[in-house]
Amino acid sequence: MIAVAVRWIQRRTGGGDAGQVTPFAVILTIALLAVAGLVLDGGLALSAKVQALDVAQAAARAGAQQLDLVQYRTTNVAVLDPTRAASAARAWLAAAGVAGDARATTATVTVTVRRTSNTQLLQLVGVRQLRVSASATATAVQTVTAPNP
Repeated sequence: MIAVAVRWIQRRTGGGDAGQVTPFAVILTIALLAVAGLVLDGGLALSAKVQALDVAQAAARAGAQQLDLVQYRTTNVAVLDPTRAASAARAWLAAAGVAGDARATTATVTVTVRRTSNTQLLQLVGVRQLRVSASATATAVQTVTAPNP
């Protein structure tokens, strides 16, 4: 495509050097725009991923608070109610207005959040959106005596 543009410019200017854009200048300009697009849009996508991780962690913590109270009161062991835990995590996602999924077992709640980041400069090369996702897992803990390793 660049070669076609260079040939067109050469035909329009009579093939001489007067006022002609060199292929090097065209390639360098395109390369600089591509790098700027990767930096700007990559940064925006990274920011969207961090926000998705934040929401996923909060939703997982909300789900991990849903203990099976009957089991806890009879055996003094913290076990999650998987149905309520997944439901609480999904409710947190809905309240945050974020698309995602939540799965729960009797031990953990895992939340996956999906987001899209609209591009600014990469639209010039046809990339309109970047998709990002983040997952977080929370566990119901009986007692806390030290930080998790």
